[in-house]
Amino acid sequence: MNTSDAFGADEDRADGNRTDRGGSAAQVPERTFAALPAAHGKAFAGSWWGQAWLKALEDTALDREQLRQGRRHARAGAVGAVSVRPGRITAVVQDRDHTRQRSDVLLQQLGEADWDRFLDMIADRAGHIAALLDRDMPPVLVEDAAAAGIDLLPGIGDLESECTCEAWDHCAHSAALCYQLARLLDQDPFVLLLLRGRGEQELLDELQARSASRAGEPEDDAAGRRPRGVPAAEAYAARDILPPLPAPPPPVPDPGGAPVLGGGTPPAPGVEVAALEFLIGDAAARAQRLLADALATGHPDSPPPPGLTPSQDAVRLAAAGPGAAISARLAAGSGRDGRGLALAVRAWELGGRAGLAVLEEDWTPEPEALARATARLAAAWEEGEARPRLRATRNRWTVVGGDAQLRYGRDGRWWPYRKERGQWAPAGPATDDPAGALAGAQAQE
Repeated sequence: MNTSDAFGADEDRADGNRTDRGGSAAQVPERTFAALPAAHGKAFAGSWWGQAWLKALEDTALDREQLRQGRRHARAGAVGAVSVRPGRITAVVQDRDHTRQRSDVLLQQLGEADWDRFLDMIADRAGHIAALLDRDMPPVLVEDAAAAGIDLLPGIGDLESECTCEAWDHCAHSAALCYQLARLLDQDPFVLLLLRGRGEQELLDELQARSASRAGEPEDDAAGRRPRGVPAAEAYAARDILPPLPAPPPPVPDPGGAPVLGGGTPPAPGVEVAALEFLIGDAAARAQRLLADALATGHPDSPPPPGLTPSQDAVRLAAAGPGAAISARLAAGSGRDGRGLALAVRAWELGGRAGLAVLEEDWTPEPEALARATARLAAAWEEGEARPRLRATRNRWTVVGGDAQLRYGRDGRWWPYRKERGQWAPAGPATDDPAGALAGAQAQE
């Protein structure tokens, strides 16, 4: 590859040949994107699928320093033109000393059977077709693909790298290329589909053929299993090709107060009026927040959060400060005592469901995650700086002879804990810096 050409391409192209199983030459789709300008102070990914791409990189790379250098390269505009073709992206990355390295990142292509299932799934849902035509990849499309056994987005370990610097893991050059690709994915999710093996025009042609085929199929009668029409979510996604929908409702400035239920007819046995009023107020507040989220600009690109378990919801309710009587009922209903609920509320206030999981779950990281955590601990203190002696037990590192502890979360962050009245209690929010987290916990001893 000529490195001078790599920094000068400025248009999409299709070139190269591949040989199909019958031995005939077939065109291999390839797109080349001009080098992007520097991105100082800007996030690399605004869309949720771009962020998922970066998470696959950051969860895979063992050397955090290489990731930091890669981000600096990408922000400085040191990544040349990016070539995207099935299974591979390529670019030339320039180091600070002006030397250039060719870097490639590989992602496994989908097989023919996977593409058949994926295209059938899209052809059956008008909303998915409309979203792709609008350069959008809503979470429901990815979720439906996953339900069909097709992983569109890369997971941990799916991104492999090759570089002329001969690094064995993701180097600064391949990291810079991945960060740059996240910017391209924000603009066009068809880039991801090309990486998985299908060019945009090829994919749209196949979708058109399948949609035309389905249009000629007879509809099920009243006794059939297929319901007429489409789900509301798909109709909304296809709003540009269907009759216009009513305007969304206006936002609600505040949820209003709960009605007063006391007085009049006495409540039934076991019904506590104060608790019922509290739950009504909470339901109104949640409805107001859900409506505000639905009307927000980025809502279509945000995957819905998973629902809370009854135990988690009890902590959420207790965090609202409902009073001693209702808190006692929440503690008993969730299988906690008063002290346990108080600690759970503190964990929730510091980190939501992730903070609560760190308090209550005792787990052992997988070997790769444990190796990354150990390496980050080893690099957390500067040379010559006093290092505390830590005893490791599963995902917890306890200061020997002290009352401070670090807990490693499933999200790769460090949570400070300190011992209070014989129990480990959350001492602060999560951080990427284990030394800082531990210092905060020790300062409160």
